Amino acid sequence: MPSSSSTNEAPDQVLVEGHLFVRKIVLNRPMQLNALSNYMISRLLELFIGYEEDPDVKLIILKGNGRAFCAGGDVAAVACDSEGNWRLGAKYFWKEYTLNYIMATYSKPQVSIINGIVMGGGAGASIHGRFRVVTENTVFAMPETALGLYPDVGASYYLSRLPGFFGEYLGLTGTRLDGAEMLTCGLATHFVDSMKLPLLEEALCKINCYDFSNISLIIENHADQPKLKEKSSYHRLDVINRCFSHRTVEEILSALEQESAKKNDDWISAAIQSLNKASPTSLKISLRLIREGRLQGVGQCLVCDYRMTCHAIRGEINRDFFEGNRAILVDKDKNPKWKPSSLDQVSDSMVDRFFSRIDDEDWEDLKLPPRSNLPALAIAKL
Repeated sequence: MPSSSSTNEAPDQVLVEGHLFVRKIVLNRPMQLNALSNYMISRLLELFIGYEEDPDVKLIILKGNGRAFCAGGDVAAVACDSEGNWRLGAKYFWKEYTLNYIMATYSKPQVSIINGIVMGGGAGASIHGRFRVVTENTVFAMPETALGLYPDVGASYYLSRLPGFFGEYLGLTGTRLDGAEMLTCGLATHFVDSMKLPLLEEALCKINCYDFSNISLIIENHADQPKLKEKSSYHRLDVINRCFSHRTVEEILSALEQESAKKNDDWISAAIQSLNKASPTSLKISLRLIREGRLQGVGQCLVCDYRMTCHAIRGEINRDFFEGNRAILVDKDKNPKWKPSSLDQVSDSMVDRFFSRIDDEDWEDLKLPPRSNLPALAIAKL
């Protein structure tokens, strides 16, 4: 993703449409697939905090211009900034994770209209909200292991709460889901045909109270019940559970290879290929993160994310984040040279270091603001 736009262009990156009791926030970097720049995160944080305190605002609608809701954080810009001074990158993630936490514990309803691509940081800006509306155009993924990172933005909280071990499967392989699959597994709350979105937004903009059930009813009146495609990986949940329930990444990969030997199935081959291409370190820390996320609140997950991200951008344990950024986003040769290069070279002690505090006297753990609301996220399947 290209670096952030200049300061003069920044105000246009987040648009606000005011209605009587509703505020519609529009992510507006369509040429960059609405990748979250530093300005966008700061502005969203400002808006969400301000609207929560404003008694005249009853509902927030969040959407994106163009063919994406939001393809994630502006990773290329953050990597560039972090190369010179890792603390600049740390400030970006501090604000992003704080925004995720405020959305997750928001006292007012947030309707995220996810019509198009939603990945990484875009998922963090939408899935933590109460209402997640997807369409036939929606494409979801958490592709971080292919970038030398891990599913952050509190993803260990929502991935770990998906049915069975589907979250481990998504987090490790970076597999893409469509809108129907997101609805079925619980990542989305409603499916609405994209042609109906203008009518839905018009109806929502007439809201004049905080009534969550009324908002839900309005969305349901425009919603459809899509069918899963025959080749959907969700139909293979029993196999996914058998394979991804194993304790280590090596055992998961071995189980997939055994399944592949018994039955030639495209999705198994794709999963094996994704694991083999991903950063071995990223795979191991991602698995542990999702497993620990099952027992943690969203705030704890985000605090852990911040520790791990600071380690990644400091580059002292390894430099897979910078190598993944080079290979996938900058040079685009899609041939990253991971170090360590294989799973057996990634020790438990190396993984432990990613979860530890930063050894720097000027560094501190993520300090999240006090909140009185429980997390908004509800996975329908649990």
